[in-house]
Amino acid sequence: MTPQLVLVAGPYRSGTDGDPARIAANLRRLETAALAVYRRGHVPMIGEWLSLPLAAAAGSRQVGDAVSDAFLYPAAHRLLRRCDAVLRIDGASRGADA
Repeated sequence: MTPQLVLVAGPYRSGTDGDPARIAANLRRLETAALAVYRRGHVPMIGEWLSLPLAAAAGSRQVGDAVSDAFLYPAAHRLLRRCDAVLRIDGASRGADA
């Protein structure tokens, strides 16, 4: 089997009202799904794994500021062009459903 690059998509900020604990819980859910993808022999990717470090390097001070917003969805859209598959986890997500 050839491993596929799988984008794991779902809620990150959606439904959190900006609460850092709820945002972190959403990221843990994405990461749990990513682990399952990895255990099936594929390479998981979550957009925030790419966008959050880039935003921090660019000067973002918190999730949702203008700098972070300049990376969050654009990074995911670039990833979509490279991924072999998408795993959409449950939950309303403005970004994942865009």
